[in-house]
Amino acid sequence: MNEQYKVQVQNLVDDLKAVFTHAGLGGEAGEYKLLTQSFLYKFLNDKFLYEAQDVDSENTYDRLVSMSEEDYDWLLEDIGTSTAWMKPNQFIETLHRKQNESDFYETFENTLNQIAIDNNDIFSVHTDGDTAIRLFDERLITDTISDSSKRNEVAKAIINLLARVKFDETIFSQGFDFFSTLFEYMIKDYNKDGGGKYAEYYTPHSVAKIIADILVGNDQPSNVRIYDPSAGSGTLLMNLASRIGVDKTTVYSQDISQKSSNLLRLNLILNGLQHSIHNIVQGNTIIANRHPEKMDYIVSNPPFKLDFSEWRDQVETLPEASERFFAGVPKVPAKSKDKMAIYELFVQHIIYSLKPEGQAAVVLPTGFITAQSGIDKKIRQHLVDNQMLAGRLISLRRQVPTSPFSLSIKKTRVMSSSSMPQTSEPKSRKARIKRPCFLLKKSRKSSRPLSRKKPSRTFLSQSLMRISRRKTTLSARVSTLTSRLTM
Repeated sequence: MNEQYKVQVQNLVDDLKAVFTHAGLGGEAGEYKLLTQSFLYKFLNDKFLYEAQDVDSENTYDRLVSMSEEDYDWLLEDIGTSTAWMKPNQFIETLHRKQNESDFYETFENTLNQIAIDNNDIFSVHTDGDTAIRLFDERLITDTISDSSKRNEVAKAIINLLARVKFDETIFSQGFDFFSTLFEYMIKDYNKDGGGKYAEYYTPHSVAKIIADILVGNDQPSNVRIYDPSAGSGTLLMNLASRIGVDKTTVYSQDISQKSSNLLRLNLILNGLQHSIHNIVQGNTIIANRHPEKMDYIVSNPPFKLDFSEWRDQVETLPEASERFFAGVPKVPAKSKDKMAIYELFVQHIIYSLKPEGQAAVVLPTGFITAQSGIDKKIRQHLVDNQMLAGRLISLRRQVPTSPFSLSIKKTRVMSSSSMPQTSEPKSRKARIKRPCFLLKKSRKSSRPLSRKKPSRTFLSQSLMRISRRKTTLSARVSTLTSRLTM
């Protein structure tokens, strides 16, 4: 990783935060929206210019601004789905030249709003009710900055900071480790230890990387589905996708938190996985599962305790409840409803969602290992009876907020149903296991002949996206070509 570029981008993040703190948003909910969406605008703007120059090195800002509408349409076709489409009047440099307008903040908002509309087909996240959540908020500054006298000031400060730094080929070629570190740095103030609340857990990049390494091992999978039913900001998924190869995976996720779903979308874009954005669902995984597909790999650090008494009875009435929640649904306690073991539902859902030969890594509380009765024991018995436990227990110990996890690895095999890579034991291993991560692998049920290799799911998905986008300009081009032929 190039330290110079890392510092450059982190300084941009810090300077943006300083602007929002000066505007009275330090620590407020609106701060993370302004920061992440401003940064996303910067990334998409520079990525578009980078892709345009990759098509033709002479495609500078000035040339793009002076292009005919027809030539620009052809350029968009060449860029395809590699990044969001933008128009010359939406570029940061164009807005930078307009910053002295009396209502510049409205110009800024309208620009981001139009970019979101133009790219709605590929870059929108959907709720479990199929409502689209767009790239940018429609009134980002107006709804965030309550003092109308400060809106222009904030918008001008943002555009000046974004115009000052240039993301070029060197940054875009940095790869996963660079962008994962950057993402972690950017959201560190918005993913504090949530004490077990739904969608509040954040798994550090370093821990997620080890989980991905152990899960994949020496395998070389391709054309696979990877899934997290409580994805949060997606660190586990991003590390697993990077370990397998972003061109060999399709990401699926669901999370009840809109904030987490938006952060996951940003994470996907930074790491070249925009072809999977349409698989991000914001909603309740347990009672409104929107991914019935069986998955090749599942990673999850689900919430442990949560009051779900209001919808607990709905779980038992779901059509697939007896198969999906085979060990049962936790009862509503008379007291301390906030300590209901929702993780028991998630681990059963994960087992249900695996392909016959799928694999999973799940972070669970210590009580799951020690329980001698109830749902926990039934799940453990199911895992043993079906020979699904594979590998080691990974201990994740929660400590201070700035370092929420420490990692120790217990080498003892639980069951030898698959070959796992050997991992050395750290010298400072904790004596007691905390937050064990179980590695699950479904056994081969039957011997099937090898099938002919199919096109990558990612390739097919991107092809469909390109076809969808071409519909917007195809008619005009056919007309143009026809007129040329008849001249």
